[in-house]
Amino acid sequence: MYTKHLLLLLLLQSAVSAFPLEREKSLAIIREINRRGPYLALITVFPTEEYAFFSSAPFINDSKFPYVDLSGRRFRVGMVEDQKVIYVRCGVGMVNAASATQQMVDLFNIKGVIHFGISGNTNSSLCIGDVTIPKEFANTGLWDWLKSNETIPENDVAELNIENYNVPNGGYNSLGRIGYRAEQFYSEGGEPNSAQLMLWFQVTNNWLQLATTLQGMKLERCVNSSLCLDTDPKVVIGLRGSTANTFVDNASYRNFLFLNFGVSSADMESSAVLMTSLSNGYPAIIFRGLSDLAGGQNGHNTVRLFGSLAASNVAKVVLQFIKLLPNEAHFQF
Repeated sequence: MYTKHLLLLLLLQSAVSAFPLEREKSLAIIREINRRGPYLALITVFPTEEYAFFSSAPFINDSKFPYVDLSGRRFRVGMVEDQKVIYVRCGVGMVNAASATQQMVDLFNIKGVIHFGISGNTNSSLCIGDVTIPKEFANTGLWDWLKSNETIPENDVAELNIENYNVPNGGYNSLGRIGYRAEQFYSEGGEPNSAQLMLWFQVTNNWLQLATTLQGMKLERCVNSSLCLDTDPKVVIGLRGSTANTFVDNASYRNFLFLNFGVSSADMESSAVLMTSLSNGYPAIIFRGLSDLAGGQNGHNTVRLFGSLAASNVAKVVLQFIKLLPNEAHFQF
């Protein structure tokens, strides 16, 4: 028995000691990669978006260091449209998005962040397949969840009273009410340990203005020969987006988000990528392809039907945007 435990301990010790060695190897590769920078940081979320991007992009892998693995993520190094880029798939949710973005800005020699993926559509004037390039995002997932008779804190920016959704109307609901908080924003330009309360985080204005030239782009309407949208998708610029660790597939909550925050899209990563980029002083812009109606549809959610089309359209728009960017060491913003 002793021999068995000793062998197990030795195996565990070997496994643990291997992690720092692998990390040091990755960091050494990153130092070499950075000498060839700076790079554009490209961040998607999940495999459908990644597949659409690499199916559309003329991505040329770096000949010496095509990728580096770090903390379970693969950072791919190469060229797209004469721009040096580092690409990573962050994973679903705000923690994944923020941590991958922080790795980008801390470890790599980058000059700006482009985040793209699919999202739910919360604006009835938009359609599935459209690509939205919002001017600003809010985290709509910071809540004060209160009893029905509690007062919403004065700093909260919106209120969801669950009793208003009782069927039949009226009466008490033990779920109470929800107050929506603003973020605490720490930044390079602020005082240490002094956060600024912010609800809306704006993308880099110069980049947003550059993106206006993408309006009128022809986007794909069909997933295949038997599954097409009723209308031609379009690029829409300058609206608002919301982010929370919630997949929205509920008509009432969809309407609440639109009426109270004026948002046209709902996703689970964008504000985290944007806030992290701005906190560290880097320009950033967000592109989202609308894959579903966030619960506004009759029947099942359409993300499984049109997610790949939305991902393909947003990848197409991102590639055109990259073409527009000047190939310079640092961007003015």
